[in-house]
Amino acid sequence: MALVVTGVVVLDCAEPEKLATFYKELLEAEETDATANRVEIKSADGLRMAFRRDVMATPPSWPRPENSLQAHLDFHVNDLDEAERRVVGLGGRPLETKDASGPFEERGYADPAGHSFTLRLIAATAPKQG
Repeated sequence: MALVVTGVVVLDCAEPEKLATFYKELLEAEETDATANRVEIKSADGLRMAFRRDVMATPPSWPRPENSLQAHLDFHVNDLDEAERRVVGLGGRPLETKDASGPFEERGYADPAGHSFTLRLIAATAPKQG
């Protein structure tokens, strides 16, 4: 039997209720636990995230080098433009608007508390026909 059976990504922030709402809506997740200082959510595919109150939390400064990446999240999406509209509509903001180099199409954002994350387009599994 495994010693560790699951994990949770925890983000520190000043207002965990607000940040949990952002990710709950973005990921179409459900709230699974809430206390005065922590809110946890779980998406339909099993991704678990929690948001812990830290009134002294400072957002990462990425892409500036000082205090840049404290944590970074990647989310795979089927439509980058639609996902971007949803992120911005929920209070997130774009960080990288230029096309990313490399094999993946992706864009960088910050959530309402300033944590950075990437939306990455899911590559087609079969070549296009015709």
